[in-house]
Formats: sequence, C-alpha cells, structure tokens
Amino acid sequence: MTLLTAVCSLLLLAGACYASDRIVGGSPTTIEQYPWMLQVEGQSLYNGAWVFMCGGNILNQAFILSAAHCFDGWFYAPEWRRMRAGSTYIETGGVIAYVDKEFNHPSYGLNAYDGDITVVRLKNFLSLTPSIQQTTLIYQGAVIPDNVPVYHAGWGAIGYYQPGSEVLLDVQVYTINNDLCRERYETLDEPWYVVTENMICAGILDVGGRDACQGDSGGPLYFQNILIGIVSWGHRCANETFPGVSTAVASYTNWIVETAVL
Repeated sequence: MTLLTAVCSLLLLAGACYASDRIVGGSPTTIEQYPWMLQVEGQSLYNGAWVFMCGGNILNQAFILSAAHCFDGWFYAPEWRRMRAGSTYIETGGVIAYVDKEFNHPSYGLNAYDGDITVVRLKNFLSLTPSIQQTTLIYQGAVIPDNVPVYHAGWGAIGYYQPGSEVLLDVQVYTINNDLCRERYETLDEPWYVVTENMICAGILDVGGRDACQGDSGGPLYFQNILIGIVSWGHRCANETFPGVSTAVASYTNWIVETAVL
C-alpha cells in the first residue's frame, strides 16, 4: 500500500478524501463533452456520507477503469465505493452504480506507483445515453510522441490542497519526454517518485500552471478523445519542474480487454 493510499483511507474516516496528487488552470466543460468519464465516490466511515474522491472511465455498461490506489487501502471495501455517471456536477445528478469487485493490476504495489490501474466490475449496469458512453482505448504498445497536446478532465482540486471544482473542468497540457521526467523526479530522492516506461508525463514543462490535482486520480488523459492515460501521481500540482504522471494505458490494454471482457 502506498503512502497516499494510507492518507486517503484516513481521510475517509474524517468524511472526505482527495486521492493522490494529481484540474488546475482549466475551464468549465460538460459531461456531454466527456461522456466516457464518471465520478468515483467513497462512503465516509465517519458519518456514512458519500463523497467524491476519484475519477473513472467507462469501459462498457458493466466495467469501469480507474487508478488502483482508489480501490485499495486499510479501509477499502467494494461496498464503500460507488460510481456517479452522466453528471456535469460533483456529487449530484446522473445515475449511481455500485461496485461488485475491483481487479487491481497484479503489478500494483510492487514498484512505487507502477501498475496503478484497475478494472472495476459494477453490480448494476449503466445504460448508455448521450452523457454516458464507452471510452475508446489506445491499442497495446502504442507510443505517444513527446510534446503533443493532450487533455485532462475532472472535478479535482483547482490548486494544491485547494477545494475541488463544483463542475467538470478540462485542461490542455503536453506530453513530456519520459526520460527527462524520470530525471527530474530522481532529484527528489523519494522512493515512491519512480517514473517507469509504463507511465506518461504531461504538463507545461518549466512553466507549470496546468495539471490534474487532488481528486483527479483515476480520471482520464486523452489524446484526440482516445484514452491514453489514467491520472496517477505527481509532486504537488501544476508544478513547473515536476510534471503530472499518468499510468500509460497502452501498457495494459490487452489486460484491460481480457479483464473487462470487451
């Protein structure tokens, strides 16, 4: 279990949880523009309230894709997670689906944040509508070039340890060379800050100001409306030196398809 997973579990006891670092500098949008994503809510062990905690991506009517650290930890249980699909606004509207079982990738937890991806089976199926649609996955092994425009979307914090957004936001950032990103994070000398070939770094390098943030974990990184990344971790938010890091979907597409029976 990662440090941030432990922190998230403790925050659920207090009635709120913003999962790991990782929309700052974004603009309001609508769920109709991103019908492939949804909200992951956790049930507070303090007062029983359901609170927004992560993002997710609709694979089909029965399965969603998110970050493994959103479905792990000391106090995690499937009955303490649910999905809210089809709503632009946080913690209201749309339709609710409950969790039957999570399938965290087998490599998750073995090497820092590597393998931070999960397929979640729902108890009740989602009905497809204009605001609830299946995502398009990048194919296995695909490589996204450096410095191409990509998009984050989510309801997460609008700044490092600032409040979450009441409405869905999106922001354009750029892919960053993986080796350069790894070298930047190595300067922090932190054991959980390890950039691997199974990750995508994105941001505005040496400028900052745009990024995913707390609560956006598990949400999407899109290239031309194709899901290429799952928001995973980073150093604070929108930092000019240290980009946001997402799990590279292309490293796991075959596993996702086999697990979710697409």
